[in-house]
Amino acid sequence: MKKLLFIPGSLRTASASRATVRTLVSKVEGEAACTIADPGNLPHYNADLTDNLHVKEFCDQIAEADGLVFVTPEYNYSIPGVLKNAIDWASRPALESVFKGKPCFIVSISGGALGGVRAQAHLKYILNGMLANVYVCPEIVIPLANQKVSDGHLVDEAVLGFVLPKLRDFILHV
Repeated sequence: MKKLLFIPGSLRTASASRATVRTLVSKVEGEAACTIADPGNLPHYNADLTDNLHVKEFCDQIAEADGLVFVTPEYNYSIPGVLKNAIDWASRPALESVFKGKPCFIVSISGGALGGVRAQAHLKYILNGMLANVYVCPEIVIPLANQKVSDGHLVDEAVLGFVLPKLRDFILHV
């Protein structure tokens, strides 16, 4: 069974990003072994820190996964600092990190009308710079998220009908 590591871009338990992660994981149970990373456990990036257990665990999770699924909100026209911090930790050594060649699936979500398209563009740019293999499909953006989340889950059937076939194709691809 393929192993997916879901990396949420938000720390808040009740965030739309985490709700989306929970829903996607529940929908592909049995098709992939899913783990959810916790980027909030990582210290602020500092190259002087060379032996941190949380960093090692995060990098090991990435290395062991067949594919990564990023679900990120958009903060100030980009990805949240906590997600960038996690990526920075795992991006070393440059051009030879655990991201090199790693298949990545990207979903962005926002309370606004654009669904986090700018964050998604930035995330793709960052991942490409680390030689990750960003999965090519129509961009998955979820706008007006507050209207699509209920009881900690993404409940919008139209969005799920768009996302799930692409996620299932990604699982087959990895």
